[in-house]
Amino acid sequence: MPKSNFRIAIVVSRFNEPVTSGLKRGALAYLGEQGIKVAEGDIYAAPGAFEIPLIAQTLAKSKQYDGVVCLGCVIKGDTAHFEFISLGATYGLMQTTLKMEMPITFGIITTYTDEQAIARSRDDAHNKGREAAAACVETLETMAAIKNA
Repeated sequence: MPKSNFRIAIVVSRFNEPVTSGLKRGALAYLGEQGIKVAEGDIYAAPGAFEIPLIAQTLAKSKQYDGVVCLGCVIKGDTAHFEFISLGATYGLMQTTLKMEMPITFGIITTYTDEQAIARSRDDAHNKGREAAAACVETLETMAAIKNA
């Protein structure tokens, strides 16, 4: 299947929106460069990073999409909350991608400072949303090559 036929959903956390909107722009820019169209209806909001795995799993179960790009931001504060949310989101996405046998890519940045988060969501080649979208597309291409071998 040509990559322009891939149907990809994007899940974006509303928490830390100034950062996550930059991640979303990066993902959409990369997908557009690859000829992959993402309609506004294919972009789903999550309250925070912890809720992203459930939404991604629901999208995967819908069988409407070939892959899901997950975008969020967790910035360390003064409590252990950062560790629990980061680990929960990471484990949830890994478990879901293996269970659903679908690329559900991890674009949830975990940083120690606001400045680190902003740097990773800028409109440049180092945007982590862009990298998560690229990982989704490349994984879909590899899976297709394996199936067609």
